[in-house]
Amino acid sequence: MKEIKKTPDHNRKAKLEAFDRLLTIMDELRENCPWDMKQTMESLRHLTIEETYELTDAIIENDMQEVKKELGDLMLHNAFYARIASEKGEFDIADVLNSVCDKLVERHPHIYGDVEATDEKTVKENWEKIKLKEKGNQDKSVLGGVPTSLPAMVKAMRIQEKARGVGFDWEKKEQVWQKVEEEMNEFKAEFNIEYDTEIDKERAQAEFGDLLFSLINYSRFLDINPEEALERTNKKFIKRFQYLESESSKDGKRMGEMSLDEMDQYWEKAKQFNKEN
Repeated sequence: MKEIKKTPDHNRKAKLEAFDRLLTIMDELRENCPWDMKQTMESLRHLTIEETYELTDAIIENDMQEVKKELGDLMLHNAFYARIASEKGEFDIADVLNSVCDKLVERHPHIYGDVEATDEKTVKENWEKIKLKEKGNQDKSVLGGVPTSLPAMVKAMRIQEKARGVGFDWEKKEQVWQKVEEEMNEFKAEFNIEYDTEIDKERAQAEFGDLLFSLINYSRFLDINPEEALERTNKKFIKRFQYLESESSKDGKRMGEMSLDEMDQYWEKAKQFNKEN
């Protein structure tokens, strides 16, 4: 086995004590608090999804105090699920942690074995190949591990990453951009908004989906996360629109009663304001 580099963790004892404290509090709450006693995996599920989105918001805003808080909430949820499972005799938190540790060792043979992998691309490809070889995965699709309930954009990213992991991918980003232009031209040719003729909504939706998929693919070649990019644009739009609302209100104007030209003037001021702040 290769020599594994590992920096000494002088705070390990405090970390273990903190995790032990969380498990102790979780046990006490589960056995004494009416709300915690009532919870099931199903009732916690939507709360976990909400906490995950709150974490992503904090990361995008680079608010490290909020990141710490949201990570704590998710750690609590992990301990909660494991506690519920232990009550049913299914597994406990030790099983959960050992399971993920075993998986990490198995899927990092370049660290814990004799496989060579000196770049990220090779590591990802090895990861997907190992998953396929694991017991129970021999006859499953490479894309079988993509959760069906993922948001469409995130799902597209994961589908493309998994396909790349087994070599099904473009070689150069220029090829992907050609595909983007091809899809754009096809969409424009059939559904050009300059014409008022009725369009086939189902076909238009399919073509638009192809265009988005190709753009997401291109973003991957530029190492841009499209979900994060779009969310940053969402936040930017919200800030500018709220500036438009507040500044126009100061001038005695009301939304819904202004012309587009009037709103555009505030919008341009909002763009300049955001740059300066």
